[in-house]
Amino acid sequence: MSISLSLFVVLALIFGLAYLMRRFTVTSSGNGQMKVVASMMAGAKERIMVLQVGDEQHLIGITPNNINHLSTLKAPLETQKPTSLPADGTFKDKLVEAMAARIKPEKKHD
Repeated sequence: MSISLSLFVVLALIFGLAYLMRRFTVTSSGNGQMKVVASMMAGAKERIMVLQVGDEQHLIGITPNNINHLSTLKAPLETQKPTSLPADGTFKDKLVEAMAARIKPEKKHD
């Protein structure tokens, strides 16, 4: 019984973390012509995003019912590339790196 409960808790934790990563992280996806540069939650279900389309960047507002173009940015934001993970890193790779960072003890210099 305790093994079943432990397994259920671990699976629930994995699915919960996967949901949170999908909901709160922005990945640079696309074919190179269009990608998300930045994203910010503006409410419970509202989001503001900066999209790179070619050489232009556009500020858009996203709600459950609408997507509105707010502005074209005159001074584009810099796009940052991830330093530790490749752009096509899988959830497994991200999870392993996060767990390794927490498990690996810090070396103290005496």
